[in-house]
Amino acid sequence: MPRFLKEKKVVILLSGRYAGRKAVIVTPFDEGSTVKPFGHCLVAGIDQYPRKITKRMSEKKIAKRSTIKPFVKVVNYNHVMPTRYSVDVALDKSLVSKAALKDGVAKAKARKEVKSKFLARYKKGTDKWFFQKLRF
Repeated sequence: MPRFLKEKKVVILLSGRYAGRKAVIVTPFDEGSTVKPFGHCLVAGIDQYPRKITKRMSEKKIAKRSTIKPFVKVVNYNHVMPTRYSVDVALDKSLVSKAALKDGVAKAKARKEVKSKFLARYKKGTDKWFFQKLRF
């Protein structure tokens, strides 16, 4: 079977706390591991999307509404729906890893890394569809 769940592929989470949220695959684990003997992946996604901005808003209000709340999580392949899109976000693999999720301080640093990269991408104006809430 061909590998189609690759790095930087956009997926939609189907179950759990982040159901309906868009995420990017950071690292796929097709063969599984000793702890999780099934196909899974490490994803970084958006928990709270940036809100709508209009011309009349002040700089302060625009800055507040442009914030992004990210998440980093290990998810089973059965609980993700792949899309045809991919987002070229260069995340630091040493900060955003499976090992970082076990330690609270490292997990906070990983989320901070994801937030800074996603925010830079959002401010650049590319991939607008990725930063919009999924309506269904």
